[in-house]
Amino acid sequence: MKAEIHPPYHDVSIECVCGAVWKTRSTSQLAKVDICSNCHPFYTGKQKIMDTEGRIEKFRKKYAHLNKDKK
Repeated sequence: MKAEIHPPYHDVSIECVCGAVWKTRSTSQLAKVDICSNCHPFYTGKQKIMDTEGRIEKFRKKYAHLNKDKK
């Protein structure tokens, strides 16, 4: 590596709002993250797939006449 052209590389602690802390190395001073693998619903298994505002039913009602023509 050439001298004096690369940014400084130092130890940093990354902290999630849930309280989890990681020690790593980075060129930027990272302080906090909003979500991590300890509290993200996908990784914790608490993910819920739901039909918000009846979007699926709204779609089915809108295109119901197309299915009747095929039968």
